[in-house]
Amino acid sequence: MALSLTEWSEQGRRQIESSLGECLGDAWPEAFARACAYPLATGGKRLRPLLTLAGAEALGRGVDPAVLGAGVAVELVHTYSLVHDDLPAMDDDDERRGKPTVHIAFGEASAILVGDALLTEAFHLLAKLPTSAEIRVALVAELAEAAGHRGMVGGQAADVGLGGPVLDLDGLKRVHRGKTGALIRAAVRMGGITAGADADQLAALGAYGEAIGLAFQLADDILDADQDADQGDGLDGPPSYVRLMGVERTRELAQQLSQQAEAAVAGLPSPAALIALARFAVARDH
Repeated sequence: MALSLTEWSEQGRRQIESSLGECLGDAWPEAFARACAYPLATGGKRLRPLLTLAGAEALGRGVDPAVLGAGVAVELVHTYSLVHDDLPAMDDDDERRGKPTVHIAFGEASAILVGDALLTEAFHLLAKLPTSAEIRVALVAELAEAAGHRGMVGGQAADVGLGGPVLDLDGLKRVHRGKTGALIRAAVRMGGITAGADADQLAALGAYGEAIGLAFQLADDILDADQDADQGDGLDGPPSYVRLMGVERTRELAQQLSQQAEAAVAGLPSPAALIALARFAVARDH
């Protein structure tokens, strides 16, 4: 990675944003097309598609239509999950990234349908990528595994209490391996799949993704704890790593996981972007 992480990320985000802007533009009716475009235009770090680009780069593959399309498919699934998580039956949030959530802006029924459209479009996009049928099938399988009941949806089901209360560290890790980690791991591996990774390279990318998925959640919990402290909220609320381990132990574990991630991909041809993103995941302030 010849550029700094900031320059590299900004370049990647511009490509991702441009591709996202072309998604679901033909949705009908026109009002529904506007609703579908709304959550895709609210910004965000775009960490998951950037990880896809970095996973491909680690194997010497630049950003081409297949790599970019794989990353955009991951972001479509991530955005669908946010739209549904915000619904009254789930987290019941009125704002995301400083703007009204989709169900506030367009109504609850529209928000459900927007999420459905984003999810299905992700697989439509993968099915028509300009690459081999073998790679397209592998990408579809990877994303479906991560997004479904074995991964993100399963983690969300546990998070809303379908498995009972989460009371210990092992239970919390299992929730977040599904809810957050599975899609992050898939994002990295999909970059490798698009670049023609062999079994050992995919294993390395998967180990990186697992470590970063958990480190990212630990960093989130630290940021939430800092915000709660500023607001005087104390330690009340849902279970978190900070509440179970304390801030310092949570920060130490996040750093350990970041180092594990770096070590996992150090032997790949061009891992600089992945290593920089691993450090960003635990050092970020938002």
